[in-house]
Amino acid sequence: MSYKILSINPGSTSTKVALYEDDQNIFTEMITHYAEDIQKFDDILDQVDFRADFVHSALAKHDVRPAELSAVVGRGGLIPNMRGGGYLVNEEMIDVIRSGKASPHASNLGALLAQKIAGPLGINAYIYDAVTTNEFPDIAAVTGMPDVRRDSKCHVLNMKAVSRRVAVKYGKSFEDMRLIVAHMGGGISISAIENGRIIDSIGDDAGPFAPERSGSIPLFYIIDMCYSGLYSKKEMSARIRGQGGLKAYFGTADCRVIEEKIADGDEHAKLMYEAMAYQVAKGIGELAPVLRGKIDCTILTGGLAWSTMFLDMLRERIGFLAPVEIVAGEDEMEALSLGVLRILRGDEPASEYGR
Repeated sequence: MSYKILSINPGSTSTKVALYEDDQNIFTEMITHYAEDIQKFDDILDQVDFRADFVHSALAKHDVRPAELSAVVGRGGLIPNMRGGGYLVNEEMIDVIRSGKASPHASNLGALLAQKIAGPLGINAYIYDAVTTNEFPDIAAVTGMPDVRRDSKCHVLNMKAVSRRVAVKYGKSFEDMRLIVAHMGGGISISAIENGRIIDSIGDDAGPFAPERSGSIPLFYIIDMCYSGLYSKKEMSARIRGQGGLKAYFGTADCRVIEEKIADGDEHAKLMYEAMAYQVAKGIGELAPVLRGKIDCTILTGGLAWSTMFLDMLRERIGFLAPVEIVAGEDEMEALSLGVLRILRGDEPASEYGR
């Protein structure tokens, strides 16, 4: 029996849609939304019907009848109290999203859109490997402030997807591997994976600076800035995420531009690029003791993994730890679809939120 799975990945100004038949991609569409259309909505969650119409249009464009679908999966948003893997979209999850208990973000539309499409068809809606997946043991959650607990926030979906791919290459089960994975995009996060779970991670605001992120900054500097009267909360947030890192230094987060500067002899650009690689290497090294140094391999993924220059800078510092595997880019649509395919085939269970 074959399965047709529709994947939906909503971003702030786009909705990505893909159809897979088993593990084969039938089509992928990137739907860009005009800013003036998005701005008509006071709340992100009010965009469900608006975006669902575009999803239906994409299906019609590719001559796909909704009745052919076996399941619909949406990107997992910032929903609290999540484990790894797939979840059925149920009323409790929808209530949490609509009540505002899930941090506001376009990714929260994933579950709502999946249910909007799947509900009338009488098929299941899912989300898979949500951003807020938290599999930390207690020891990894401890901080020096009793009222602050560390939670995992990293590129869970792509990290686990590339880990599964590398496990096949090694002839092993993903659940039997011990890995360090660095996802290097506009933000950089790093995780330690053991027995199929992310048991510790460094988020994109807690480790290396990145093309668009400031990374970890000594806390007293941040406190002084916050109370200086020079910046609003919104401005400080932007300096940390969106306007930090390479963007703050060069006015661009495009690493191709930085590499062109380096090729033209710009020593400052070279220093900053090397410093970013240096900090990624430090983050990878920081997680090595979590696995007691027993690391099957280190995986480098995300957009920066296309850069030979950056990889060379990084390999020089981490090669002694474990073999290095490169899985450049990311394919969240495939990861969503293959996750639900495993559920439909009975290879793994789906959880129910709140149960």
